[in-house]
Amino acid sequence: MNVWCPTTCELGEGARWVGGRLVFVDILAGRLLAAPADRPGPARVLAQVGVPLGAVAPTRTPGRWLAAAGQGFALLDEASGTLDWIARPLPATSRMNDGVCDPSGRFWAGAMAYDATPGAGVLYRVGADLTVTTVRTGLTIPNGPAFTADGRTMYLADSAEGRIDRYAVDPATGDLGEPSVFATVTEGSPDGMTVDDEDHLWVAVWGGSAVHRYAPDGRLVRVVPLPTPQPTSVCLVDGRLLVTSAALGLDPPPPGAGAVYAVDAAAHARPATPFPLG
Repeated sequence: MNVWCPTTCELGEGARWVGGRLVFVDILAGRLLAAPADRPGPARVLAQVGVPLGAVAPTRTPGRWLAAAGQGFALLDEASGTLDWIARPLPATSRMNDGVCDPSGRFWAGAMAYDATPGAGVLYRVGADLTVTTVRTGLTIPNGPAFTADGRTMYLADSAEGRIDRYAVDPATGDLGEPSVFATVTEGSPDGMTVDDEDHLWVAVWGGSAVHRYAPDGRLVRVVPLPTPQPTSVCLVDGRLLVTSAALGLDPPPPGAGAVYAVDAAAHARPATPFPLG
């Protein structure tokens, strides 16, 4: 286990493989960061915005991102750091959290109350025409989501409930079936997730100092221990597992809290799917 990127994120999240780089966010600081995916090194700040930055997805235009930020969604210009708002459906007491594009290019992102009010969390979907749809309500801290390569299955964690749900997805429309419980986490909370090329789900376990790997039938088949208490998101690149972490709430934060870690994983996954915007 090695520190891949010796940054100190208050709340690192949203690790994605984009254009040969590891791209991730420091949510509460509103920072978009990048680090090499092929070798260890410091993070570079790509952009900083004046609101929390929950997650980004690349678009077809380099340097332009679809962002789950503040109380909604915006197009983020990396060069200027400006946000061109699409919609802001949330109240001031809530913020956007983790998000990702499905294999068809639809962007899915969760939102939560700042104080984690039970039931105040929401899952949204952004279509190619930039229409924002409320997909699920009554959540608390939605994290993920993550999709299988065929786009027919979505995993979504509710960190506050310690639960990962599985949904059937209509790849043509993005419509969801009813959820079923895929897995529960009793030591720590499920956070950011990704699906590998064998359809196994990798989950960062906040408060558990670990990453879990689950088989498609929900069996826990691997536990990767980490030397940091709050892993937050995962990314698989060329057989390597990269894990962001957080220093939030740790007083004092232990050495390495908020850094990005790397471990050999013998697993592979797809790069981030871009949002279909020119």
